[in-house]
Amino acid sequence: DYVVVKMIPDNRLPPRHLHAVHTGKTFAVIKWESPYDSPDQDMLYAVAVKDLVRKTDKIYKVKSRNSTVEYTIKKLEPGGKYHVIVQLGNMSKESSMKINTVPLSAPDALKIITENDHILLFWKSLALKESNFNESRGYEIHMFDSLMNITAYLGNTTENFFKVSNLKIGHNYSFTVQARCLYGGQMCGEPATLLYDELGTGEDSSAAKSGRPADVAAVVVPVLFVLLVTLGIGFVVLYMRHRRLQNSFTAFANSHYSSRLGSAIFSSGDDLGDEDDEAPMITGFSDDVPMVIA
Repeated sequence: DYVVVKMIPDNRLPPRHLHAVHTGKTFAVIKWESPYDSPDQDMLYAVAVKDLVRKTDKIYKVKSRNSTVEYTIKKLEPGGKYHVIVQLGNMSKESSMKINTVPLSAPDALKIITENDHILLFWKSLALKESNFNESRGYEIHMFDSLMNITAYLGNTTENFFKVSNLKIGHNYSFTVQARCLYGGQMCGEPATLLYDELGTGEDSSAAKSGRPADVAAVVVPVLFVLLVTLGIGFVVLYMRHRRLQNSFTAFANSHYSSRLGSAIFSSGDDLGDEDDEAPMITGFSDDVPMVIA
């Protein structure tokens, strides 16, 4: 014997397993499960999105018969903070969670140019890679003095450069540039950071680091060139001396006794080198001088 029991669905239960699947700069994909398994009819959900920064609320209605529901919340702001509540349309028990959207990227190519009494910060416009960024929003610049262990807000600008003055000799600074924070500093972009080592030389650490390879190359290349030229000259000198020695030896070996002239003839001093220029040339033996043979 057996009996079939059908449980009465309780529409007062909250949605189960509410969580975020993916979060972007302007959207968030959330997922949850129905209050009970295998709903036999469409279920109407209310998705309330509370903006914790702007203090505003939005409510979306979602209808589905599936046991698992996935929904994309759109028109969010980069770097925002939100409280999401999901419940059935009859205002049953709720499930909630908090999500933070991805902030705007950091500006690219942050560089420092050193002037006589100040420095200039330069960077690329965020609008080149962030479609959600408007140049009218601007950037804000911060400075950290590691020697004094203090952080200072330098100001904001809508340009892609910023002038910094009154830097102290011997202090190390870190500069950060980011999309300007909105609504009490709660919606900010990712900061781009650059170190600056003020040692009285007027050079920043990043420029020095990037300039070291060029400086090393500027020293090494001329030295290598001089060494190559010196080696080349040395090889030429050795080759010329070798040829002169070879010619002298050949001239000496070819010197012989001439039976036709009846005298022994040696090579002249011109073939034997400059050092033998003053040596007398032997032309032969006179017929009236007796030869003594031991």
